[in-house]
Amino acid sequence: MESQNYGHRHPLLLLLNEDQRIVANCSRCGEKVSTPCFSCAQDCGFYLNKVCAEAPLELNHPFHLDHPLLLMQNAPYSSGEYICDFCDKEDDKFVYHCSCGLDFHIKCALFTFNIAENNLKELEHVALLLPSISTEYGDYLGKCFGCWDSLANYTHFSPDCGFNLHEKCAELPFKLNHACHRKHPLVLQFNSQRLSCKICQVTGTRRGSGFVYGCCPCNFVVHIDCGSQSLLQVIESTNHKHPFTLFLRQVPFTCDASLPRIIKSKWHDHRLLHTYFHDIEDFRVLDCMICHDEVNTEHGSYDCSKCNVVFHVKCALKDKYSYSIVSLENEDEMPNESSISVIERNDAGEATKIKHFKHKHNLMLGPFVGGYENSCDGCMLPISDPFYYCSECDFFLHKACAELPRMKNVWHHYCQKPLTLISDKVFKCAECCDISNAFAYECCGCKRKICPRCVIALTPGSRTCLKPEHPLFYYIKRNGKCNACGYTSGDEAFRCKDCNFVLHRGCFSLPITARHICDEHLLSLTDHDDNSYSKSHHCDICEKSQDPNRWFYHCAICDTSAHVDCVLGKYPFLKLGSIYEETGHPHPLTIVKKKYYYPDYDKCSKPCEGVALECSKSECKYIVHWNCVAPYSLQCSLWWGM
Repeated sequence: MESQNYGHRHPLLLLLNEDQRIVANCSRCGEKVSTPCFSCAQDCGFYLNKVCAEAPLELNHPFHLDHPLLLMQNAPYSSGEYICDFCDKEDDKFVYHCSCGLDFHIKCALFTFNIAENNLKELEHVALLLPSISTEYGDYLGKCFGCWDSLANYTHFSPDCGFNLHEKCAELPFKLNHACHRKHPLVLQFNSQRLSCKICQVTGTRRGSGFVYGCCPCNFVVHIDCGSQSLLQVIESTNHKHPFTLFLRQVPFTCDASLPRIIKSKWHDHRLLHTYFHDIEDFRVLDCMICHDEVNTEHGSYDCSKCNVVFHVKCALKDKYSYSIVSLENEDEMPNESSISVIERNDAGEATKIKHFKHKHNLMLGPFVGGYENSCDGCMLPISDPFYYCSECDFFLHKACAELPRMKNVWHHYCQKPLTLISDKVFKCAECCDISNAFAYECCGCKRKICPRCVIALTPGSRTCLKPEHPLFYYIKRNGKCNACGYTSGDEAFRCKDCNFVLHRGCFSLPITARHICDEHLLSLTDHDDNSYSKSHHCDICEKSQDPNRWFYHCAICDTSAHVDCVLGKYPFLKLGSIYEETGHPHPLTIVKKKYYYPDYDKCSKPCEGVALECSKSECKYIVHWNCVAPYSLQCSLWWGM
């Protein structure tokens, strides 16, 4: 059968007859050829083993992920010779070469690739030889190419297969968690950098590197045998999930026997498990979700198996009120009771018709049709996709607000009990101090209420609306000038660990978009670096100047710009049209917002403008300012300034 020439000047023939005797060497690897193989159709003496002929020109080897191995006719050295970094033998023929200095025979590169892929079919019929106690026999056989220990010390494959290899070295796990390096898993690889073993401190004088377990980002390697021989004895324990291992090396340590294995923390909804190992595929740095410093592995950490959340042991167990010990692994967590029941789903499994426990009618999943007049009844922000609406009344919910759980642990709230979702009560948010009567989470202990915007903002992993380059972390009592409002405060703030970007808690949760009568479009929260409005620095609502270092709202279509306070006003999160009954008036009062030229208010006789309470009875003309009748605790003042 004639085939492609694989770089040879003549056509090649594929020889399949196993009984055909061929006395020749492969022109690529130099070893004796055997069928199936390729031979020159013009009998010029060119032969290729089938494996060598089909070897890829570029090999992405699992044991060397930094660079690809390139197939070259000659090694890129002046002598043209090289020493294989697997079998330690010299050669001057085809080589798999890496720019970092690794060189492999074709067969060695492909053989180790198959070890990584757990696909060693070529060893299926090779005889296994038992360990030998004869030193002479061991020296005669040589070293295992994997661990470079004497081949005869362990059960091994017959050297007739062309590779010196222990059975155990052919079955090594690709990844390994080791107590000497708990930060990242160790990966089976070639020691391309010739690093010293962190256990025996020896690099090795041999040229052949064999296999090591290593962590590339940390420049950490251990020899295969050192990784296993550093362990002496395994002890089962009833107090810990895994068996304990007795170590050969004596090092100072702090006993962790008193640490609880599983805890319930007020900082997180799920159980946290004490662990020493983190299986991090991308080798990123893990930061504690409380103090935001990097988590070391000296005493392990408390991790959530469901979320990407990690805590220092000292932070998770900071005080006795912040956690409780879970005695049984299957002990129930906080019930994740949904706020909705699904009535209908579409073909994609998405809930299209639901019943929310805070509304009397069914809600439908609806497309956004471009109108900006409606707000979400859960957070009072402008409605946007995806959202649910009521076909029988004016009630809207963002999909995210509809799916808020009935009970939730809120970060940085110091009561142990979870908070309960409520609505239709006027409250002042304990975090941002905004007045609202939309959804809130209320503590059954201290009765403090927190708006959904702050609940989300205080949850680890939240980002500001103005797309910072780095994630922001919540710090308590950190000084810094806020990039949004320009004020410096020692109170809580969101900060970036990599630069000087700071946001006060209230600025972090500012609405991304807002409505105002000054523009028919939604206004977007903006800073002066994102647009060309810096030529005049004035507000189109109050017509006063703007500080160029403060955030503002802007319409890119109409080039309208305005102060944050001018757009939001004093009570942007009060639901207009809702009923307020906590006054001395005999009839229910409706929350309204009045504009110019309206009759004077009944309480103060001042012009009726802004948020007010109006009698719901048409025959009653009673109307008052909100600030004239609402409790002082439900009144707010502008804090941004002009």
